[in-house]
Amino acid sequence: MAEWWRGAVIYQIYPRSFLDTNADGIGDLAGITRKLDYIAALGVDGVWLSPFYRSPMKDFGYDVSDYLDVDPIFGTLADFDTLLAEAHHRGLKVVIDQVWSHSSNMHPWFVESSGSRDNPKADWYVWADPKPDGTPPNNWLASFGGPAWTWSPLRRQYYLHNFLPEQPDLNYWNPEVREQILNVAKFWLDRGVDGFRLDVINYIVHDQELRDNPPALRAVPPPLATMMQRHVFDRSRPEALDFIRDLRRLMDGYGGRMTVGEIGDEPPLPRQQEYTAPPDRLHTAYSFYLLQGPATPERFAQALSSWADAPGWPSWSLGNHDVARYASRIAREDPSVTRTLMAALLALRGTIFLYQGEELGLPQGEVPFELLRDPYDINSYPAGEGRDGARTPIPWLGEPALAGFSDAALTWLPVDPNHRLLAADRQEGDPASMLNFTRRLIALRQASPALKTGEALLLDAPLGVLAFERRQGDERVICLFELDGRPASVRLPGFAEAEPLFMWHGACRREDRIDLAPFAGALLRIEA
Repeated sequence: MAEWWRGAVIYQIYPRSFLDTNADGIGDLAGITRKLDYIAALGVDGVWLSPFYRSPMKDFGYDVSDYLDVDPIFGTLADFDTLLAEAHHRGLKVVIDQVWSHSSNMHPWFVESSGSRDNPKADWYVWADPKPDGTPPNNWLASFGGPAWTWSPLRRQYYLHNFLPEQPDLNYWNPEVREQILNVAKFWLDRGVDGFRLDVINYIVHDQELRDNPPALRAVPPPLATMMQRHVFDRSRPEALDFIRDLRRLMDGYGGRMTVGEIGDEPPLPRQQEYTAPPDRLHTAYSFYLLQGPATPERFAQALSSWADAPGWPSWSLGNHDVARYASRIAREDPSVTRTLMAALLALRGTIFLYQGEELGLPQGEVPFELLRDPYDINSYPAGEGRDGARTPIPWLGEPALAGFSDAALTWLPVDPNHRLLAADRQEGDPASMLNFTRRLIALRQASPALKTGEALLLDAPLGVLAFERRQGDERVICLFELDGRPASVRLPGFAEAEPLFMWHGACRREDRIDLAPFAGALLRIEA
């Protein structure tokens, strides 16, 4: 069966903030179904749904208390089946988040495991005795702050959690745990989903000896204490790949399904490649390489060159629900930069993930401290832009106060009034809007074998310009992006025969060169 995911564009939906159909202020599965025509009109290949499972919502769905059911705030399993069928009817694939590194502390598995040291699930989570002085067994730190260990008065032991104390880590050294997680995968595969996005999948195995992590020896203190360690013993353990092989074997038995891993670790690009090496690992994976750094030509070039000879297949994104929106974070809320970065992303070799609202050019939403919901944001306030500002409701309409997201009196996060100026209905009929700019780029990618799955070759270009060629068969596409805010001219062989596919922000073709205004770009096809 064709590898539909290779070169695909997949649209990430954060269900809480997409569309509310029952006026409770929270988005739901029926809201996603209602907007499938909008998603299909973007030209994307499928959607990735962030968690919609039963959960106490301490981390808004990434703390799962039942992997096999829908949380009532989102609807029912029947609502999910309807969404899946309607998406498939429109030719859209459906990839769902799976949070297998940890569960909620309210999951029946953990409730039983924490009850005693000798119950049937006593070893389903990572438990450890304290040091003689009562402190945690090692120096591991949680990503959301503090030690990665919480004391259980009932068991009189510590349990491991890489995130909140309400998110205890499952013990993948236990074969029963691995088998049960594969049963979860089978449940959703049998239901017809097209793939899984695997949350922090490189966190699933810990060092059995519980050795201390070494220091990272950073010259400048980082924003998070956990970044002061090299995560040698609590992440990316080689034994994690044993489970990946079992999962890949299962996925291959279903045909046409895929896995994309979230791989957050250092070094980001080699780790991404480690988890996607054929034939028995993940189909693709993304790191935070493009999300964390400045959007320079050098950074994009490093992303492309690092994968030039790698056997696996990369995925790329500029944003998701875990980082501030890229229009603010790296484009400095400059619409020209926002557009050209979108174009650069959609021209990359790999599978592309777009986060909801990026097609509208949404900047980071404003959320006052008293309305923050994310525990990470609250704990780190006011250190910087957090995650809630990237999770505010999508503005569908420009006029209503709640932007067409909900008929409730209040929404779970506030609608940013400035986002209403970028509402989908306002952009729909404007040929020059970010929405239609994004649609055009996706359509060009879908129509071009070179842009979709071709190889990528870096080209020499003036300082501040990202230049590369995508090539497949007889088709070559030259991709040029000015990212430094200065005019530039690019001369390359074959320009005289090049057919402009798309040029924007003052790009101008001359007989022997392309002139680029600040933050301009151009895509040109050359037929061999």
